[in-house]
Formats: sequence, C-alpha cells, structure tokens
Amino acid sequence: MSDTTKQHKVLVLLGSPRKNGNSAALAKQIAAGAESAGAAVESIFIQDMNIKACQACWGCQKPDSKGCVIKDDMQELFAKLIEADSWVIATPVHWFNMSTQTKLWLDRCFALAKYGDNPFKKKIAIAISYGDADPYASGAVNAIRSFQDSFKYVGAKIIGMVYGSALEKGDMEKNEAVLIAAEKLGKKLAG
Repeated sequence: MSDTTKQHKVLVLLGSPRKNGNSAALAKQIAAGAESAGAAVESIFIQDMNIKACQACWGCQKPDSKGCVIKDDMQELFAKLIEADSWVIATPVHWFNMSTQTKLWLDRCFALAKYGDNPFKKKIAIAISYGDADPYASGAVNAIRSFQDSFKYVGAKIIGMVYGSALEKGDMEKNEAVLIAAEKLGKKLAG
C-alpha cells in the first residue's frame, strides 16, 4: 500500500454479553475477510464499556450542541465510529430482538447526527445469531428490521447481513456455509 492510499478502517462492535459467543464467531469471520482485503480492523466488546442509557434529553440535537451530553465510554466510541470507514455490528437475539448491549449502543448513536457531516455514511455489515432454527420464530427478523429502519432513517447503507441458528456456545463455528458468507461479506466491506 502506498503512502497516499488510506487504509480502510473497519470497526467491529460485539454486542453479546459473551466475548466469544456465536455472534462473535460471525464477526471474527467478517473481520478476517476484511483483513484479507487489506483493511485495518478494530473490535470493541460493548459489555466491557461503561455505556449509560440515552436519557431522551435531546441535548445532542440542540442547535449549539457539540454532541451527547452524557459523559461515559460512548464519548470515546463516538470518535472511533466517526473515524471508521465501515462498521460491523454483531449481536445475538435475546428475547426476540437484538441484545440489550447492542440496543443500548444503537440508542446512543442518535447523538451522532451532531458530530459532523453525516457520520452515518458508512458501509455497515450486520451479524446475528439466534437459537431457534427459524429466523422468524426466533425474533431475528425483528433485529434485522430494527437495523434496517434505524440505518435507513439516518442514510446509512447496510451492505450485507449474515445470520444463523446457533443455540449453544460454539454452534456457529460448525456452520460452514454461514462462516464462508461472513468472510465474503468482510471482503465486500473492505472493498
């Protein structure tokens, strides 16, 4: 890579309470694909961060706002989200939707609108694991729809999703087809 070529930066957000769970296995494959295409990848385990819930104060949306008024680890994460060229959001399905950790992060992204010229103009990949064999019965479809609606609202582009059934820890690593699809998605994300 020449000095004039900027390396594509991918930020992976792991939204499971388990650091090495099934959604993390999907994210790992996406990251491997992105790295093989020359991207720099950084992973963040949301569970380890001090992220408070959005207070619906609208302080971040006021005309003179400098962003979110809550002082916690999201302040550091806002900078990383803005700097990255692409995001990977990995979540298990918990109680028919994305995990609490992922939802907490997503709600706080509301403040990103005040951090410059549409910081949502990123390539986004979604990775979802769920326990039931059926993505409808498991609630995976609810998580998918939440991401689609949220990112459409802010003008972000989801370039792909990978998802699969995996109830027990390690089950996703046995699903060769979805792991191959995840690696391909990573290459697409970095390209």
